[in-house]
Amino acid sequence: MNFLLFIAVWASLISASASITFAEDLKPLRQSLTFHASFENGLDADFSRGEKTCLVKQDGSPVISPGTGRFGNSLHFNRKSLSGPTYHGRDVLNYSPESWNTTVSVWLRLNPDVDLEPGYCDPIQIVGGDSNQGFVFLEWSRDETPRLFRYAIRPLFSIWNPDNLKWDEIPPAKRPMVQVENAPFTADRWTHVVLTLENVNDKSRPQSGRLFINGELMGAVQGWDLSFGWNPEKVRLVLGAAYIGRMDDLAVFDRPLTAEEIQQLYHLENGVGDLY
Repeated sequence: MNFLLFIAVWASLISASASITFAEDLKPLRQSLTFHASFENGLDADFSRGEKTCLVKQDGSPVISPGTGRFGNSLHFNRKSLSGPTYHGRDVLNYSPESWNTTVSVWLRLNPDVDLEPGYCDPIQIVGGDSNQGFVFLEWSRDETPRLFRYAIRPLFSIWNPDNLKWDEIPPAKRPMVQVENAPFTADRWTHVVLTLENVNDKSRPQSGRLFINGELMGAVQGWDLSFGWNPEKVRLVLGAAYIGRMDDLAVFDRPLTAEEIQQLYHLENGVGDLY
């Protein structure tokens, strides 16, 4: 074997070995994936353990915007609406009255202080019918400049709000949420957001939720009784309530991902589609 041929074979073997190692490293993520919507071909999911069909499809907003996504196309919310694309949560969000564990990952692109209209904005909501029985959401605050970014896990109303106050009347330190000042959202680049839920409804184990932005832990909701009263058949994943901006590569997993796995997710070259 001549020297150049030897080098070519050696490089090929190294490349194949690296590909195998990469695939093995991603195996736990692949096995835990329950849902993925790339928005390459519309609002319906590309992959789902449950239903792929988007249950609510509005006319005009959002729209699929070719070539503007973090990976390919993006979902563009071009005007404020209080409802948005909705997906059935059964077999996707892994909700359990005994012990609920999940992770939701999404890419967002906007300038909150310029693009959003007045009022609260929730790019991601997880609902189960009556919000007094539980409510999980990402939100931007409505009055502050710059607007604050939050991850909230509101369990049964009697737990988080025994004095029956408005959400913004409760001191921030007494709300079940992570609050981020000067979160790195901008219209010029994509921002990766991940929320986790761990042992919700399971009082025998520590219950918590964590928020990650661009692969870094921002904080955790912990030390709360995170008991919900949802009917599993009514659990839904809702996108873009009052949101104006772009969204891409939505994914759900059946457990709280580790910090290392969230870093893997953040650095996927082609997004969650690399997992299957």
